Amino acid sequence: MKSYFDINGDGGSNVVGQVVAKREQIARSLAGVKHMLAIGSGKGGVGKSTLTMQLAHALRAAGATVGILDADLNGPSQARLAGLGATPLLPGREGLVMPRTASGIGVVSMGLIVPESKSLDFESFAEGDSFVWRATKEFTLLGDFLAGVAWGELDYLLVDLPPGAERTVQYAEFLGSQTAVVLVTIPSDLSRGVVSRSIAALRKAPNRLLGYIENMSGYACSGCRSIRPLFPHSTAIDLGIPCLGEVPFDPDLAAACDRGEALPEDAAGMAWQAIRGVADRVHSTVEGS
Repeated sequence: MKSYFDINGDGGSNVVGQVVAKREQIARSLAGVKHMLAIGSGKGGVGKSTLTMQLAHALRAAGATVGILDADLNGPSQARLAGLGATPLLPGREGLVMPRTASGIGVVSMGLIVPESKSLDFESFAEGDSFVWRATKEFTLLGDFLAGVAWGELDYLLVDLPPGAERTVQYAEFLGSQTAVVLVTIPSDLSRGVVSRSIAALRKAPNRLLGYIENMSGYACSGCRSIRPLFPHSTAIDLGIPCLGEVPFDPDLAAACDRGEALPEDAAGMAWQAIRGVADRVHSTVEGS
């Protein structure tokens, strides 16, 4: 029996050729995308996925064409946030056709394929030790989405990343230097501390870091028309990158997200107005680059 070290080169599998071909296919598929923007955090539970969808709605309301790729393959939420349920990904002439929300936002998510009551499983001949090979399988699947979907002409493709400081930089590198990154935190020192680790990791990557969004920056009280404190204000940790905006927690917005609805474009809610402000700053930042 030959050992791993007895194999010459790639063993005849032409791995390098396969990788080059896949990258070329991804580049062709994304040729019509003007801006790719990865939304990450490093810290779970900060509302990153919700902000991704609402940012998409705000950009769409401003006239942009927008798509979302849910890169959180194990905990996808964009299908629910979009109100698309189990809408199938159907084949078209140039690739899989993106399901779209009522407002025209394209969404690709494992949540369209795998029900919420099921986990994402990969077939394998190996028993156990999934930590060895699962990440490779996940990035292969993500590459299949990037290469196989008919993204078409988009002003923005927002990529909702999974949590984890190390995952943020891994996905940024996989998506390539043309993908800019926005991080999401909440006003707690714990969250800002973890996000600062993501920032440190991303400084070694070729991607442009646009800044961060501070989510749940207070509680939007609709009855008193004011923003009440939700977390103790602290300046102990300076993230050292631009703040793109502060978005208060809004129960009406949270309920709308659970129902897969967007707030009306003319909504006067404080959270929605803050999100539109973030969208304006993101647009001016990427267009001015």
